[in-house]
Amino acid sequence: MFLQKPEFIIAGLGNPGKEYELSRHNTGFLCMDEICSEYSARCDRVKFEALTGKCVISGHSCLLMKPQTFMNSSGVAISQAADFYKIPPENVIVIFDDISLPEGVVRIRQKGSAGGHNGVKSVIQWLCSEDFPRIKIGVGERADPDSDLIGHVLGRFSKQGLEKEKDAFSRAVKAVALMVDGQTELAMSRYNG
Repeated sequence: MFLQKPEFIIAGLGNPGKEYELSRHNTGFLCMDEICSEYSARCDRVKFEALTGKCVISGHSCLLMKPQTFMNSSGVAISQAADFYKIPPENVIVIFDDISLPEGVVRIRQKGSAGGHNGVKSVIQWLCSEDFPRIKIGVGERADPDSDLIGHVLGRFSKQGLEKEKDAFSRAVKAVALMVDGQTELAMSRYNG
């Protein structure tokens, strides 16, 4: 634990509640669990309309967040913490699911648009910026393009799919350690794919 104010926010996006726990849309929450495990941290303190925790990663104090505002309002919680601690968007790392990437594929970006992801759209709106780094974790496309998108993202991984995700989470944890240390480009070259 540390006493100084956090320099970074690391936020995994998802939906609160048992019914969403292992859904594709909760990939960000699942990855946060992996980060907590790696750094012996807990993300269970209710603050800023989120479950929060603190840890030190690569020598930098970090606030860990799982917004509890539901996916489409994720930015509400993240902006509260960013405003309170005066953390600029470039020090807010957002982790979330991406249906345009195959299961288990990691894509790290320095900044960018929402790409159709409502959680990221909310973060952009509330931070008033697209200039925050993000880690996208592929959850695969719908088997049938005409099938229900909501049903797909709120559906659960197969056993094989979950194994691929766990491997992606492991790479994302390593990427975060580089990103907070100012080495996002190295993280991209090492862990994208």
